[in-house]
Amino acid sequence: WSSDVCSSDLLLLAVLGGIFARAGVGDLLSGFLASGLPLDNRAVALVVYAAAMALLTMVMGNAFASFPVIAIGIGLPVLVARHGADPAPLAALGMLAGYCGTLLTPMAANFNIVPVALLGLRDQYSVIRAQALTALPLFACNLVFLFLFT
Repeated sequence: WSSDVCSSDLLLLAVLGGIFARAGVGDLLSGFLASGLPLDNRAVALVVYAAAMALLTMVMGNAFASFPVIAIGIGLPVLVARHGADPAPLAALGMLAGYCGTLLTPMAANFNIVPVALLGLRDQYSVIRAQALTALPLFACNLVFLFLFT
């Protein structure tokens, strides 16, 4: 039963991301970033892609919802079309950047708030602080992998 619930939750999050993407949030984000950042530089575009994935995931609470928005807004038009990035590792590493954001936000309640309640911890952000020791170095390694493999 729990695997069915988990699968349906992930499907709903992916659909939510698709709705945001269909509503043009990705295009809006791309236009906003392109107006203020030199996305013609491949290195800047890769950093912006990973950072946007992590930050939007922190806002939305899950990478499945933010992935379509960032992929449509930055990944495909800027990195794949303009800079010739390979879409397969770009997508995989983009999701990993998003997962780093999941580890750092209270919006991901099932990962970061529920364990605090179940364990009876006094500090509601103790799980996030502990996970930051993994998330930040992993994000840095992920940036290196983006430069090497896309």
